[in-house]
Amino acid sequence: MNKSELIDAMAAASGITKAAAKLALESFLGSVEGTLQKGGRVSLVGFGSWSISKRAARDGRNPQTGKTIKIAAKNVVKFKAGAELDGAVNK
Repeated sequence: MNKSELIDAMAAASGITKAAAKLALESFLGSVEGTLQKGGRVSLVGFGSWSISKRAARDGRNPQTGKTIKIAAKNVVKFKAGAELDGAVNK
């Protein structure tokens, strides 16, 4: 399912217009992104939670040349599925 299909599904399930569903989805995504940028955590009980994890700088290898390269440190987003979502997927 892509973003437009999700908007269509949200609109159909909730009886709102596609424009309203798009606005609601973009608002949700913006709120999650903003919270994660500040280093916070977003948790939806039963569905899952998003958090930021710091990945340290490390040495890697260029697969074409075999030379060692430096890989910079960065923040990565992690998602952990909640019990209800996990149960629904693994029936």
